[in-house]
Amino acid sequence: MPTVTDRIEKKVLLRAPRARVWRAIVDSREFGKWFGVKFDGPFKAGEALRGAIVPTTVDAEVAAAQQPYAGTVFEITVDRIEPERLFSFRWHPFAIEPGRDYSGEPTTLIAFALDEVAGGTMLTVTESGFDRISLERRAKAFTANEQGWEMQMKLIEKYLADGA
Repeated sequence: MPTVTDRIEKKVLLRAPRARVWRAIVDSREFGKWFGVKFDGPFKAGEALRGAIVPTTVDAEVAAAQQPYAGTVFEITVDRIEPERLFSFRWHPFAIEPGRDYSGEPTTLIAFALDEVAGGTMLTVTESGFDRISLERRAKAFTANEQGWEMQMKLIEKYLADGA
């Protein structure tokens, strides 16, 4: 079986209505609580948004792992917002090296797709575009984000299960 190097895909069944999952994803304040980032405004299609990494409020162990990166600038450009179906944005993957300018590098596309299924909402997160990242950074960014999305799926599941 060939190894996929250009995209990461993760799925999780969330035991919550699609409208509730949607709000946890597209409200920048809610997104920040589970993901671990504080944005300077709301998500709007076509707009760039800055924030800073802050430890998640959902899981103490993950928060401790995020703590060394607290305050690191976090930038995204919102791509699409299709209510209760799709939210996507672009970012520079694993852009955590202090003092490094990532602005000249290609971005990856992150898509959050929602589907109503028996028992709740299926969330599929896909990050694609790694093959455009420089060889110098590609493998490290892919590996870090593969692990990161695995963790984020658990965080949103816990966030919604805790009645947030």
